[in-house]
Amino acid sequence: MKEIRIKFLEKIKRTSSIMSFRFLPSEKIDFIPGQFLQLIFDENNRKNKDLNKYLSFSCSPQKPYIEVTKRLSQSDFSNKLISLNNGDEVLVQAPLGNIFFKEEMKNIMFLIGGIGITPVISILEYICEKRLNTDVLVFYSNRTEEDIAFREELNTLCAINENIKLIYTITDCAPKDDACVFGFIDKNLIEAKAINLERRTIFIYGPPGMVTAMKGLCFDLGCEKDNVKIESFLGY
Repeated sequence: MKEIRIKFLEKIKRTSSIMSFRFLPSEKIDFIPGQFLQLIFDENNRKNKDLNKYLSFSCSPQKPYIEVTKRLSQSDFSNKLISLNNGDEVLVQAPLGNIFFKEEMKNIMFLIGGIGITPVISILEYICEKRLNTDVLVFYSNRTEEDIAFREELNTLCAINENIKLIYTITDCAPKDDACVFGFIDKNLIEAKAINLERRTIFIYGPPGMVTAMKGLCFDLGCEKDNVKIESFLGY
């Protein structure tokens, strides 16, 4: 883990409330897909949780840039991000996190909701770029179809790598797209879609309530405790 200055490059709108931010690091950050960083806007007070927050890498470590993605709000931290201009420098501490993808993982599954997609993008990009034969199953839950972040990118990754299977679930209204399933991620859906469940490493990312529910669901399905990987995002 090091402190590195990064230079702001561009913003990318993912949904009406989610935006990605790309930066050029002053030196390469050797992170592993699934890890995160701390973005530090208040260097004088490192304990300032309002301006120094943790965000997942939402890109492969093989990219020439680094990217983080956030659901924006009226917070001081969001306002700082939105107000960045090209060339502005920010201090980061990275890499952080002990829950990440390993190439020896041959069967993996993701149970994710909303902004929890960010570390998954990093992992999926890496799998595609390295041409790994990892069998991947992604369950991705959102309230509406419009809330699906990285949808175009996810569909492209699935087209590139036939070992990646994606199930979108929509909870608040019946989806218009037949590729989306209406309802929550539940035991019946997983049992219907997931093969070789006992051999899969399962990653859970999302809002705290969903993470707790998905953890319980995994144990109801008989998954081994050591196969279930959960990252606790401080200040989520």
